[in-house]
Amino acid sequence: MSADTVEIAYGRGHLSVALPEGARPTLIRKRRLPKLPDPHAAVRAALDAGGLRDHARGKRSACILICDITRPVPNHLFLRPMIADMTASGIPLDAITVLVATGLHRPNEGEELREVVGDDWVMRNVRVENHFARNDDDHIDLGVTRGRGVPVRLDRRFVDAGLRIATGLVEPHFMAGWSGGRKVVAPGIAHHTTIRTFHSARFMEDPLAVQCNLVGNPLHEEQLEIVRMLGDILALNTVIDEDRDLAFVNFGEIIASHLDAVEFVAAATAVPVGRQFATVLTSAAGHPLDKTYYQTVKGMVTPLDILAPGGTLIIASACSEGFGSAEFRAAQARLVDLGPERFLATLTAKSLAEVDEWQTEMQLKPMRLGKVQLYTTGLDEEGRRITGVEIIQSVEEALSASIARHGDPAVAVIPEGPYVVPLRG
Repeated sequence: MSADTVEIAYGRGHLSVALPEGARPTLIRKRRLPKLPDPHAAVRAALDAGGLRDHARGKRSACILICDITRPVPNHLFLRPMIADMTASGIPLDAITVLVATGLHRPNEGEELREVVGDDWVMRNVRVENHFARNDDDHIDLGVTRGRGVPVRLDRRFVDAGLRIATGLVEPHFMAGWSGGRKVVAPGIAHHTTIRTFHSARFMEDPLAVQCNLVGNPLHEEQLEIVRMLGDILALNTVIDEDRDLAFVNFGEIIASHLDAVEFVAAATAVPVGRQFATVLTSAAGHPLDKTYYQTVKGMVTPLDILAPGGTLIIASACSEGFGSAEFRAAQARLVDLGPERFLATLTAKSLAEVDEWQTEMQLKPMRLGKVQLYTTGLDEEGRRITGVEIIQSVEEALSASIARHGDPAVAVIPEGPYVVPLRG
C-alpha cells in the first residue's frame, strides 16, 4: 500500500485501488503470524506428538476428512505423511479413504480435486471421494442431539472407519465462530437434514452465532454434541498467514486440539480498531473463497462491528465461477422479490431451512445496518440483479461518493476480507 493506493485480495491476485484525494485510510490486517521455518518438519512433529502411529495400530481402516475447494488448506503438506504412518501401523492403502467434506457444496472433481488434494501420490494410492449430503443411503442415523433436537445423520464412510481424522483450517467463521475441527464433521459430512436444521432461523438469528465466538454459540454447541455422539475422532488443525504459508499445526483429539488452534489464531485475527467507520472497503479474501457470490457474503458480515449505522460497505469479489448453487439463486431471487422483512418472515416459521437460504439470511445483517455495494467481474446480468445489493463499476468512484455522502474522509480498508475480524472495542 502506498500513500494513495491500496491493494485488496481479488481472484488469484490483488485489486489495486487508487484512493480519492484527501481520503484517510486505516489499513486493518491480522497481526503478522510467524511462518514455520520448515512446514514439513512441523507436520512430522505434530503427528508424532499426537501419536498417530499408536492410534492407527490395530485399526483395519481409516477415513481422513479434508475441506473442499473453498478453503486453502495445505493438504499437500500432511496427507502423505499421515497415510505413511497409517500403513506403517498396519492399515492397508486400499482401506484408507480421503473424503472431501463438501457439506452441501458441489463436489470437487477432475483438476479441481487434484488441486484440493495437492499430491498426485495420494490421488493414485488411496480412495479420494466426495461427500454427497443428499444421498440418503450414504449416511448413518445416530439419533438427535439432546440440546436442540438436531437430527444427526453422518457419512457412513467416516462413521464406520476404524480410525477417524478430520483436517482443516482454523479461521474466523461468520456463523460458527471458528472454522475447522468439529465443523469439518458437521456440516462437512452431514446429511442435508442435519445441515438444514442447524442452519434454520432459530440458529442463524441467535446473537451469539457470530464470528470469533464459541461461548453460547448454538451452532458450536450442537457441533460439539455431534462429534461426541460419534465417538473417537482425531484432528489435524492448521493456521496459515496472509501468504498462505503455514504458521501453526497440531494433531490430537478433535475438541481439545481445535481449541488450542483457536487460542493461537484468535490473538492475531481479532483486531481491535477502536472506532466505527462510515466507509468500509473489504474483499472476499480472493481465491478460492471469492469463486462465488455465495461465499462473498462472508466478507460482508465479518466487518459489521466497525461499520457505522447507515454507513457504506464496499466489497470486491471476483465471483469467477458465478453465483453459486441453484438453491442459493432461488433464495436470492425471493429476497429481491419479497424484500428483506418479508423474506425473513418466511424463514422464522421453518424448522428446516431450504438449502443455502441461510446465506441469504446472513446477507440481511449488513443490509439492515447500511448500504452494501459490490464490485465484481464474474456475474451475469441476472446474477447481479438478484444479489440484492448495489453493483458498482468502479471501486474508486464508489469510495469518492461514499466519502462525500457521509462527509467523512476516514476509510477502513480490509485487504483479506473475512480472514480478519475488526472490532470497534
